[in-house]
Amino acid sequence: MSPREEQADTLVEAALRVLNTADPVEKTRLGESVVTQWLQGTITQPYDPSLDLTVPDRPARLTNVKLVPPSLMPKLGKAGSLQSRQAIVHSLVHTESWAIDLSWDIIARFGKQEAMPRDFFTDFVKVAQDEGRHFTLLAARLEELGSFYGALPAHDGLWDSAIATSKDLLARLAVEHCVHEARGLDVLPTTISRFRNGGDNETADLLERVVYPEEITHCAAGVKWFKYLCLRSRNRVLDEDSLVSQEGGAGQGEITMVEENEEVIQKFHATVRTHFRGPLKPPFNEAARKAAGFGPQWYEPLAVKEANGE
Repeated sequence: MSPREEQADTLVEAALRVLNTADPVEKTRLGESVVTQWLQGTITQPYDPSLDLTVPDRPARLTNVKLVPPSLMPKLGKAGSLQSRQAIVHSLVHTESWAIDLSWDIIARFGKQEAMPRDFFTDFVKVAQDEGRHFTLLAARLEELGSFYGALPAHDGLWDSAIATSKDLLARLAVEHCVHEARGLDVLPTTISRFRNGGDNETADLLERVVYPEEITHCAAGVKWFKYLCLRSRNRVLDEDSLVSQEGGAGQGEITMVEENEEVIQKFHATVRTHFRGPLKPPFNEAARKAAGFGPQWYEPLAVKEANGE
């Protein structure tokens, strides 16, 4: 691929090139190139206001991964055997491959449409960079375990929810980043322990030292921009710079508003109930969720009230 093919005029155009790249390794490589160009200022504009670009409903994907409905997925096991460890890592690689697309999709689909500030684009560029790193490291680890991406079946439940939230940025942030990403935070410590108990410290270290802490920042991005949209819609911010830190990335740029508004949390509850089927499942990783910027008042009512049929 020539330098001209890799470089787009705007970040959204570059994001679309990533989404339309089918090979996951090439998708990751191209994504990293775009990240570098944006962070170093080679790509200067997030989007061209005069262009209405079509975002694909589904990103380009290779077909060598056999897809099955989530209900028909084989059990992954508890990492006590090599087969189980391969299955778990394969599942994580597949999830990260979709997470890459989710990051570029939110940039391409919603950035211009919602007239989001520059910091929004930078936060999700950094999320995309992290997801690409996770994919590369986990895919390499899977090969070290004697398997490869595509060797086992997988499901596309993560993208099904992306399609369901494709018309609503609030819903996308709430469901993908504050429900699915947070669920990952809930289960990762157990997964790490299972690999350690199975004698696979290499995979456990990778998950504990790289994936886990960075996933907290991805969840934080969802919380941050959900709050931003709610507050902006109510005209409670006098100055954009007072709402968004221009220095920090996801998880670092805190929203510097008056106290967290109860209406924002109520909006979160309503959004999740509308766009996510079923209750949130405890136990919750309260420490990690708190580090991501949202406490029990955000998620416990969804578990308790929904579970009681309310």
